[in-house]
Amino acid sequence: MQMLSQRQNDILSIARTQGRVAVDDLAVRFDVTPQTIRKDLNDLCEQRLLNRIHGGATVASGVENLAYEARRLIAAEEKRAIGAAAAALIPNKSSLILNIGTTTEEVARALAHHEDLMIITNNLNVALSLYPHPRIEVIVAGGPVRRSDGAVVGAAAVDLIRQFKVDTAVIGASAIDEDGSLLDFDYREVRVSQAIIENARRVILVADRLKLERTAPVRIAHLSQIQVFVTDRLPSTRLRGICADHGVELIETAPEPPIEGHG
Repeated sequence: MQMLSQRQNDILSIARTQGRVAVDDLAVRFDVTPQTIRKDLNDLCEQRLLNRIHGGATVASGVENLAYEARRLIAAEEKRAIGAAAAALIPNKSSLILNIGTTTEEVARALAHHEDLMIITNNLNVALSLYPHPRIEVIVAGGPVRRSDGAVVGAAAVDLIRQFKVDTAVIGASAIDEDGSLLDFDYREVRVSQAIIENARRVILVADRLKLERTAPVRIAHLSQIQVFVTDRLPSTRLRGICADHGVELIETAPEPPIEGHG
């Protein structure tokens, strides 16, 4: 592996914090030409430290997961809109499970004004967000707590979830493959997510479009096993086809505006 320049090290650090970098932003930041940045990104991609995307690059995921606090910053506005749209699908006087993830945390925040909910979660951040509300009962799965993000993972969490049959589950995923596979990094977390899917009458997937640009090594489930997919935008025609073929309701909070015809 060749030595990185100081600028390339800085670019890599920014990418690991933010999840992705844009050529134009980096050119302004480092006061160099876009061509220089493209060369830097190409060098980093050749060393498999970044993945090239249109207009920039993302962290070479599948090798390392992003720090949880960094993930909170990525597509923050999109996640808030997704959270609000998903919460709007959940009626008062119902039961639900929320799993780990920065987007499911936005769903939890948007549920704060609901009444008579029973919420089961393996996400300590969700529990801390909702337990003060008098009309919401919170049940937390037991087991080891993952220090990096407050996830409760392992067999005990799976056992607790299997005691319930809830109206709705809200799940996130670290990545979505073009073939419809929902993917994550930690096989213990995946076992919890699979138990959640099995023990819910309706499953809502919440994920922003950047998850389509990432990859992860462990398979949670397939998009066809989900009833509702809430995202900011779904540019993939293949995934749209999977949703249509399997009756998955697709909700986009920021759909691309239609292209005007030329009359």
